[in-house]
Amino acid sequence: MKKRLVVLTGAGISAESGIATFRDADGLWEGHDVMEVASPQGWQKNQALVLDFYNQRRKNAHSVKPNAAHLALADLEKDFNVRIITQNVDDLHERAGSSNIIHLHGKLFESRSTLDPSLVYQMEGWELNMGDKCERGSQLRPNIVWFGEPVPMMEQAIEETAQADIFLVVGTSLAVYPAAGLVDLVDAEVPIFVVDPNLPSMRQRPNVHRYEEKASTGMEKVKQLLLEKYK
Repeated sequence: MKKRLVVLTGAGISAESGIATFRDADGLWEGHDVMEVASPQGWQKNQALVLDFYNQRRKNAHSVKPNAAHLALADLEKDFNVRIITQNVDDLHERAGSSNIIHLHGKLFESRSTLDPSLVYQMEGWELNMGDKCERGSQLRPNIVWFGEPVPMMEQAIEETAQADIFLVVGTSLAVYPAAGLVDLVDAEVPIFVVDPNLPSMRQRPNVHRYEEKASTGMEKVKQLLLEKYK
C-alpha cells in the first residue's frame, strides 16, 4: 500500500514559474495594498478595480507553465498517495498532472455568485467584468478566499494532515493562518521535509529535514530521498 504523502505548498513554488508572490517586501501585491484587492471591504469599495486585478492575474497565469517542482510532485504519485494542500490560487499543480489538490484560498479560474456562494462557475477565458452575473442575477466575483472570510476547505486539509505518513512543506513562509497551523497538527512520528530558500521558523520537533533552496532544485533532492528511503 502506498504511503500517504501530504504536501503544503505556497507562493514560492509558483514564483519560479513567473507568478508574483502574494506580498512583496513592501507589503504590496503587484503595486496594490492587499486589502484593496483581497478583502470584502476592498470589493465593496471598488469592484471594478478588484475585477481588473484578478483579470491581470489570470492573464499572467495563462502565459506561464508548471516548473520542475510541480512536475516532481505529480511524478511522485507513481509511488505515493499524494495529497496536495495549496495556498496558491493558480492551476499549475493541475497542469503538472497532480490529481488530488485542495485549494485553501480558492481558485483563480473560477467565479462565484455574490448572492449565493454555492453558485460557482468555471471560467473559460481570463476576463471577468462588471455586468457578468450568476443565474440569479447578481454580480460575479472571483472565487478567492479573501482576508476576513472563512476558509471552507480547511476542515478537509486538517483531515488530510492528520492521516499523513510523510509531510512536505514547499515554498511557504508559514506566516498565513490558518494554513500555517497545519504543520503543528502533523503526528510527532511523521517525518517533515521543508523546502524554501528562506526557511520558515517552526516549533522544535523531531524528524524535520530542511532544504534551504528554491522549490525546483530542493524538490528534486527530496524526491530522490523519498524514493530511496520511504517508497
